[in-house]
Amino acid sequence: MNYSEIAKQILEAIGGEENIDSAAHCATRLRLVLKDNDKADKAKVESISAVKGAFINSGQFQIIIGQGTVNKVYAELTKDSGVSEVSTSEAKKAAMQNLNPLQRFARMLSNIFVPIIPAIVASGLLMGLLGMANRFNWVDSSSSLYTLLDMFSNAAFIFLPVIIAFSAAKEFGANPYLAAALGGILIHPALQNAWTMAGGIEKTLDLFGMKVGMVGYQGTVLPILMAVWVMGYIERGLRKVVPNALDIIVTPFITILVTGFVSLLAIGPVMRFVGDGISAAILFTYDTAGIVAGLIFGGLYSSIVITGMHHSFHAIEAGLLSKYGANFLLPIWSMANVAQGGAALAVYFKTKNTKLKAIALPAATSCFLGITEAAIFGVNLRLVKPFIAAAIGGALGGGYIVLTKVSMVGLGVTGIPGITIVKEGSMINYIIAGVIAFGGAFAATFLIGFKDEK
Repeated sequence: MNYSEIAKQILEAIGGEENIDSAAHCATRLRLVLKDNDKADKAKVESISAVKGAFINSGQFQIIIGQGTVNKVYAELTKDSGVSEVSTSEAKKAAMQNLNPLQRFARMLSNIFVPIIPAIVASGLLMGLLGMANRFNWVDSSSSLYTLLDMFSNAAFIFLPVIIAFSAAKEFGANPYLAAALGGILIHPALQNAWTMAGGIEKTLDLFGMKVGMVGYQGTVLPILMAVWVMGYIERGLRKVVPNALDIIVTPFITILVTGFVSLLAIGPVMRFVGDGISAAILFTYDTAGIVAGLIFGGLYSSIVITGMHHSFHAIEAGLLSKYGANFLLPIWSMANVAQGGAALAVYFKTKNTKLKAIALPAATSCFLGITEAAIFGVNLRLVKPFIAAAIGGALGGGYIVLTKVSMVGLGVTGIPGITIVKEGSMINYIIAGVIAFGGAFAATFLIGFKDEK
């Protein structure tokens, strides 16, 4: 493969190196921030032999090339040219300028929650495996080993405010260690555990005539997000007025003191109320709309993925887990992902285009592992009708998920790996829903058909 020639073809198709603000790459994609996206010829880019698909997302023109190959093409693209070579995070920041306020908000949540997903996934997987082991009597739930593993599995959720605080500080321009300390304040052992709130607030303090409930925020999301956001403003403001010689002492002292009081007196109670309202509204829709909610959520999820707004759902899902101990949204998203695989696999069998076949099969396979980008942007969306068929399959699978009350105990894992975090008693229905989503999308693609590419 001539990587230099591929890079030249890409440059020509996107309007030349003068149309590129910056370039970066991830494991499989080139991430280009273009000065004018209209100058890029998407069809011409996708016709290049090494390219598996192209799309615009989060303000970036992203070109799917594949693992390993993308590094070599990127090296040729930036060599001996005026293209600005930046890190992936710097490219994301540059791309933020191309987004509207709603997209920026979703991207901000994504930047905070995506880095902490491994911790939540690890805890969720262990929780799921312990549930299976207990259900099938593989282990003694009163044993020392089980007790320790149970402790390992819920630690990330108990200390969630600290984890979120550290990640949010990087996004909000605050000191991550001060933010972690603030998260620790919100879940301090002296405060009433958030999961015992059903019986009411046990203790209040009289502070300057104000009643302060001694309540913790274990497992909450919104209070710590808002608190760290406020902390960023306080810390940056102090650094402008505090002399450099005193900065290391005065700035952190006043920052943590002021933010701590503001968080416990105002931010925490208000954001807890807002978070409970959001969770209650979703739960109300889920309970009252029933199967219709599953049809709508499952059918529309992949369309939301295209906009990048789906990353903001991590905050909602984390809130559901902390409040109800169950994530009933993720299984629906999982069905939408599996349906994309069913549609892509149908394209593989139906198309006569050899290049499309070469893309469709691995793209479909990756969907079953929860990775849908190649299927959505490289196959289904470019042919349009398979994407619609996938929405039908996702709706059918999502409807069955809601009908049978399937939920999960983690987030970030879908498709086949999602079986490990399905709540006890729901595994069979989760698998049935996956078969419905896959089969529905596969059949709909054959029935609706699509205009085959030559």
